Parts: sequence; structure tokens; C-alpha cells
Amino acid sequence: MSVIECNGVGIRYKTGNFKGIGLKEFVVKKATGRYEMKEFWADRDITFSLEKGDMLGIIGTNGAGKTTLLKAITGIMIPKEGTVSAQGDIAAFLELATGFDPEMNIRENTYLRGAMLGYTRSFMLERYDSILEFAELTDYQEYTFKQLSAGMKSRLAFAIAAQVDPDILILDEVLSVGDGAFRKKSGDKMREILSTGVTGILVSHSMSQVRELCNKILWLDHGRQIAFSNEVELYCDAYETFLRDKELPGWDTIEGTHSVSGEKATPPPQETVRAAVERMAAKQRAYRQEQQDAEHIAQVRALAELGGDLAVDAAIEILQKNRPEALDAQYIQEHQ
Repeated sequence: MSVIECNGVGIRYKTGNFKGIGLKEFVVKKATGRYEMKEFWADRDITFSLEKGDMLGIIGTNGAGKTTLLKAITGIMIPKEGTVSAQGDIAAFLELATGFDPEMNIRENTYLRGAMLGYTRSFMLERYDSILEFAELTDYQEYTFKQLSAGMKSRLAFAIAAQVDPDILILDEVLSVGDGAFRKKSGDKMREILSTGVTGILVSHSMSQVRELCNKILWLDHGRQIAFSNEVELYCDAYETFLRDKELPGWDTIEGTHSVSGEKATPPPQETVRAAVERMAAKQRAYRQEQQDAEHIAQVRALAELGGDLAVDAAIEILQKNRPEALDAQYIQEHQ
């Protein structure tokens, strides 16, 4: 049985000129035909399923519909089309820095935020010291929230939210909070939770995080599903090519999608998408090799400038190890 299942999910927003007007003005606009309303589909036709222990990486540029989809899975939003089911307790790390009072101090905000997340008072009493220690804020307990730096606020929010034992864990760009040291600590904490066999979803712009943590991948663009696959490495490579070239696999154009209209876009055949993904992934691998070659050549040139037999030998060793075909056989023979 699937732990998370989305079938044809579509989520629609309505926009128009009705904001900030009273009931009388609304009635007049409606009666005179000056009332305008447009539909915006943040997501359309999203279909995938996850089993226990799966970790899904959702990729896509800003505005792709990633966070909106997470809100539907957590129950914050109800899809206009399709169905969403999630079996078990959900811990969702969404918009971590919300729900704090700027005038209250860290101690008061910790208990307030814990209550909002459903933690009991006894639970918070037991965990309070460890939360402050993890957030590295033990010496700042009497500071008001507005006095904290952005990094401190993020660390506190993450430390409170991390006090969970869920069946489903949803992460929306939370592994990038704080400085480098805290990012490592927060990443280790998430890996600790994931190692218990929970089902997880990670939204991230970091392909290295997706490659490391995920066994399935969902690619969204302008509200449409480009691909869902267990070939994480392949689709990460293709996505990195997309970020440079702005060409979607199998789609003619990025613009003109169904997100801003009521019509559904007809996706290209899966075999077309797959062939394009393989070409894009190959292109990314070649690009990566070129970058590595350039780095190796730069190392060789730097050593050559130093002069001397040791520098020459070191330069030759670098090229022999990483790109032997780039060396001239006669040159190698002369310097061995």
C-alpha cells in the first residue's frame, strides 16, 4: 500500500479585481460586468506514489508548483482536481520562520511555536534545553525574536521543528538554513530521522542533496509534471542541462503552459521525453568532464610556471591520472 499517492492532482488559484472592495462595490461590479476573475493553475495532472522508506526529490525552478504541491499533501490546501492521500503522521518543514512573535523572547517563542506544532507542554519542558543547545542559542534566551539575526531565527525554527518522530517527513529547502557548520548539523539531523525508515519528500535547488538523499525524483515546471522516475542521477544531469539551455525534454517551449489557462496541456509521449532526457544527461556529463579538464589543465600550468623536474613530473602525473589522452606520448617519454 502506498504511503503517499497523488492521482491527477490539480490546484487552482483565482485572481481578479475583487481584493480590497466592499460588498456593495462587488455587487455593482458583478452586475455591470466589470468584475474580472482569472484562474491560475499552480499544479495540473500531477501523478506519483511513494512506498514506505522512499525519499522523493522534487526539482524545478521557482514557480514550478513545488511548495503548492507540498501544501496539498500536508492537507493545508485541497486540490481542485484529482486526489491526494497520505497514510500516517506528517512532519512538514514548511516556511519555518513563520509563527513567531517578534516582541516575545526566545523562551516564550519556543513554547509558542511548539504548541502550534502540536507538542505538549510536558514534551516542550523535556526538550527545551536540547532545542536551545541544538540551535546554539543557550546564551540568548532573553533576547526578543526581533533582536535575532536571520540565521539565528532559522536555527531556532529548525531546532523546534526537528523534535519529531513522524511517518512522513516533508522538507522544503530547510537543509540550507544557517551557516555552513549548522547546515551540516541540520543535514545530519535529517539523515538521522530518515534512517528510521520514514517516507520523505525533499524540495531542493541543490542537486547534490537530491542525489545523496533521494531514490525517486519528480520534475515540475510551470505546474506541469515533466517526469517522475527512480533514475535520480539521470534526471539530475538532465535538469542541470535544462538550467543552462532552458529547453525542457520533449516539450517545444517553456511558455504557453496550462498553468495560466483553463486548458490542459497535452504532454509529449514518454518515449520522446526519455530520449531527450538521455541526450541532456549526456550533454551534462560532457560539460562536467570539460570543467574537470579545464581544472586539471590549470593545475598543470600552475606547476609548469614553478619550473623544475618535480613540477614537470607532478604535472604529468595529474594528466596521466585524469586525462591521459591529453598528453603527447613523445613528451611523456622525454620527461620520464
